Amino acid sequence: MSQVLHTPPPAPTGPIPPEGDLAALAARHGLTVSGARPPLFEYVRQLWGRRHFILAFSRAKLTAQYSQAKLGQLWQVATPLLNAAVYFFIFGLLLNARRGIPHEIYVPFLVTGVFVFTFTQSSVLTGVRAISGNLGLVRALHFPRASLPVSFALQQLQQLLFSMAVLVVVMIAFGSYPGLSWLLVIPALLLQFVFNTGLALIFARMGSKTPDLAQLMPFVLRTWMYASGVMFSIPAMLHDKDVPGWLADVLQWNPAAIYMDLMRFALIDDYGTSYLPPHVWAFALGWAVLAGVIGFVYFWKAEERYGRG
Repeated sequence: MSQVLHTPPPAPTGPIPPEGDLAALAARHGLTVSGARPPLFEYVRQLWGRRHFILAFSRAKLTAQYSQAKLGQLWQVATPLLNAAVYFFIFGLLLNARRGIPHEIYVPFLVTGVFVFTFTQSSVLTGVRAISGNLGLVRALHFPRASLPVSFALQQLQQLLFSMAVLVVVMIAFGSYPGLSWLLVIPALLLQFVFNTGLALIFARMGSKTPDLAQLMPFVLRTWMYASGVMFSIPAMLHDKDVPGWLADVLQWNPAAIYMDLMRFALIDDYGTSYLPPHVWAFALGWAVLAGVIGFVYFWKAEERYGRG
């Protein structure tokens, strides 16, 4: 019987370089740690370089969202309109939540609130699943992970813009015609988009490690909706109530209420400054910058950990 001899590979002839020398050698040849978190400004540059992917991904998600439904993209408009109809019946007719608001502007008031709050609500709900729901993509490709929550927030903005056509019809039907004030919709939506993107980034990181957060968020967001004046005017509701002043301020200055008020002020002729809290634009800008900066940095801090556990 023949015997096959396996010759072991020769042992290294020199001493193993210290770890520091290995790092220097890798740096000299342009090698970096796989998946390492880049510096913040480099991360911003990489994210900007993926802007075409972000836009294409958001459009693809928007197209696929209702692809299985017979009415297709019509549900983008039908869903918030049906919600508004339900809220009008319950809060407007049965509970008389429209007090303090002229009868002829309550429907535009309600529909605008539903559309605008749905924008924030959907951004958070899709953001919380942005990483945990796309682990295959995260683990297969190397790209700035912030691309995903930003893309989902952009998807919700596009969905709102599609719905604006119906919102315009509602405004005209109830006597609010296009004017110069309608141009205020642009800065209001941009500020809300920055705010929503910041929230999406925050909850994307939280949801990447705690998938159960996706089950909890609908209850949190429903509570936020009821406290934000979607179905009623906060000043009118608090006018004859014995509530602490700080609570009234919290309700009026919470970001969801502020962005809804700005949109209502821009679109509805009889919704004047008396319905707005003081310094409303300053608060809208402040919330957008605060959420945007904190959300982006908070998400970036865990960049190397996404998809690894």
